[in-house]
Amino acid sequence: MSHETYELKAEARERVGKGSARELRRNGLIPAVIYGDKQAPISIALNTNEVTKRIHAGGFMTTVATIEVDGKKHKVLPKDYQLDPVRDFTLHVDFLRVSGNTQVTVEIPVHFINEEKCPGIKVGGVLNIVRHEVEVHCPADAIPEFFNVDLNGKKIGDSIHISEVTLPKGVTPVIDRDFTIATIIAPAGGIDETAAEGEAEA
Repeated sequence: MSHETYELKAEARERVGKGSARELRRNGLIPAVIYGDKQAPISIALNTNEVTKRIHAGGFMTTVATIEVDGKKHKVLPKDYQLDPVRDFTLHVDFLRVSGNTQVTVEIPVHFINEEKCPGIKVGGVLNIVRHEVEVHCPADAIPEFFNVDLNGKKIGDSIHISEVTLPKGVTPVIDRDFTIATIIAPAGGIDETAAEGEAEA
């Protein structure tokens, strides 16, 4: 399942625009907006340190959060954010309102398991990762934290496709074909023949 939910407190912003945003940032706040779910967008200000900490902790874009604005709580999913390219602090965040039946599109990280049981890697082959993340449609309240891709028994020349990954109920890939996630390729210097023979005999 997805990362643990968290709560942020925000204040409503009356003024918007570049001058207002600069003033907020000087005061340790960042401008943000909550939109979607057939309601009017709300311009808000959030604590810069709190949000930047959440972004760097990982899973920010796949974790549903609660933002409290003037006593009212909004369930949201981050959809986009901007970082200052030089100083690496957050400049702006867009949040999408979500409810139990909201469908969202998110990128889920891929984890590779059983590398030690992969004959292709044992003889010197290299895991060539085609996709580090897979974009999927899924319910907002059931976003997977990651997908496991099993390398058990894979040999040099083998490809691993999305059809080999067990996806939770209600989760479907955005791309409508059996795309490749990774391949096991021969190393640049060729295969270690003695290791390959040992694997064949085992």
